[in-house]
Amino acid sequence: MFKLKLVILCVFWITQCSLSGSDTDTSKFLDGDIIFQETKSEQGKAIQIATKSRYTHVGVLFRIKGKFKVIEAVEPVRITNFETFIKRGKNKHFVVKRIKNRDNLLNPKKISEMRQYGFSLIGRHYDPYFEWKDDRIYCTELVWKMYQKILSIELSPLTKLKDFDLDDPLVQTLMKKRYGNKIPLNENVISPSDLFDSDQLTTILEKN
Repeated sequence: MFKLKLVILCVFWITQCSLSGSDTDTSKFLDGDIIFQETKSEQGKAIQIATKSRYTHVGVLFRIKGKFKVIEAVEPVRITNFETFIKRGKNKHFVVKRIKNRDNLLNPKKISEMRQYGFSLIGRHYDPYFEWKDDRIYCTELVWKMYQKILSIELSPLTKLKDFDLDDPLVQTLMKKRYGNKIPLNENVISPSDLFDSDQLTTILEKN
């Protein structure tokens, strides 16, 4: 009987842990914070090689219906539960950064405008070609344009595709799949590493 009770208690504990999701204290988060993670896909690995950075995906945190969620450009652009977002990342690792001087930059009106800009993109297709257009959008483009359009702040300078390390075979293979023989080397791009290294952001939380 004791063993049976112990088994039941263990099952209950495991179930509760799975239902509770992340054990991260989100009380430190504020609307507009930027969350970075390392993804596990082929594209993620190629981005790591090309940019010499651990981080391959990014989104923006907003409190929605009392809980923090992530507006992110995947396929399609969507609002993702915070717990779901971090579980997708490698080893559930993530970093949250915040614009410096936030209290003076992000008043309630600006926060609302940023949120509405994000909402306006919901359902838009992900851009696997990393073009600097608005008909499709990729993750760092969404974050960069949100801050630029609403706050007139460029979180980091735009770079060109040719500025990255494109010589690795994995990178070459992925580009061949995407572009064929017409690689847009002069296309304006913004990478997760560009945002992560921005001197306009400060780290709020790093979860290993």
